[in-house]
Amino acid sequence: MVMIVTENIQIPDEELTFTFARSGGPGGQNVNKVASKAVLRWNVTASPSLPPDVKERFLAQNRWRLTTEGELVMSSQAFRDQPKNIADCLDKLRELILRSLHVPKKRRPTKPSRGSKERRLKAKRHQSNQKAQRRRPTDE
Repeated sequence: MVMIVTENIQIPDEELTFTFARSGGPGGQNVNKVASKAVLRWNVTASPSLPPDVKERFLAQNRWRLTTEGELVMSSQAFRDQPKNIADCLDKLRELILRSLHVPKKRRPTKPSRGSKERRLKAKRHQSNQKAQRRRPTDE
């Protein structure tokens, strides 16, 4: 089985490992018997599935989710059954990869225009005059 992100990016199931644990939240008597929480682990740095530029952006954007070995750890316990939590983990991973496909636009530094500088200074003078009008007149 293969997780298809785009037609160019596909992650084989051999790269993904799931572990399961007991989940918190509602579940009644089953909560102490069934391990429905899914924990996904994926070694991003060793994965040949991502192109180098996408991998670089992915690692930069998700550095708080990575272990020191470069392994992505993600969990889901939104549902009370294991297959839905597995699907939720895969959907989250797909969203993260799709987000890292987008190349951010380079920021070009700009300077304020002459008109905007003049408007700012005029507003400051106006505010200063208003506050000066509120003061008590001096004896002079």
